[in-house]
Amino acid sequence: MTIQSDQYGQTVKSGFYYITQGFKLVTLPGIKRFVILPLLINILLIGGAFWWLYNQLGEWIPSIMSYVPSWLQWLSYLLWPVAVITILLIFGYIFSTIANWIAAPFNGLLAEKLEAKLTGKPLPDTSIIKDIPRIMKREWLKLVYYLPRALLLLILYFIPGVGQTIFPVLWFLFSAWMLSIQYNDYPFDNHKVSFKDMKLTLSQEKVRNIQFGAVVSLFTMIPFLNLFIMPVAVCGATAMWVERYRGRLIGE
Repeated sequence: MTIQSDQYGQTVKSGFYYITQGFKLVTLPGIKRFVILPLLINILLIGGAFWWLYNQLGEWIPSIMSYVPSWLQWLSYLLWPVAVITILLIFGYIFSTIANWIAAPFNGLLAEKLEAKLTGKPLPDTSIIKDIPRIMKREWLKLVYYLPRALLLLILYFIPGVGQTIFPVLWFLFSAWMLSIQYNDYPFDNHKVSFKDMKLTLSQEKVRNIQFGAVVSLFTMIPFLNLFIMPVAVCGATAMWVERYRGRLIGE
């Protein structure tokens, strides 16, 4: 069997592969203790948020369906599940983003410790407290990148008929891209790679990174699994950094 390689001579692996690696890596000896805080933050925030959401769906769905024009009411049996998926996609991304803001310093530390274990080359010791301003600035850059694009998509949603049909697909792809940026950013930022350079690097392998983010996005909609996806995604993205980007960007 022929093993495919890309232009960098690296074996072609899908974004899904790196998520499966994440599930393996969170259990490594010496890594598990750095998983605990991101995991607890995600369980408390995402678990509570989705419990509240499921209690609100009965009120929100009729409100959303009211934007469907009368001549499309015969499609309501198809548009109703689209409306549910739309809410789950938006809600899942927004609250996973909030969770990542809160957990960002701990996610960065998890990425740092895992990279050291995978490469045998520890990063210089730094204080998590000292790094918080830089990490929060990075989270702000992601938010500034996200908001105008998200608003444009939300405006599209309110175009009768067409918007409600196309929006979930475009939002899913956009969320997948943003989640890939979110989780890949931790190992990139640990090496002070600029946000602009990180986006450019990830866009050169956009299909793989959208695959990665798409799996994360799907997991955020699945009860129970969504509680554990944050540290898994951090570990998967770190494995991708080590295998695909580290050598190119820092020459090691």
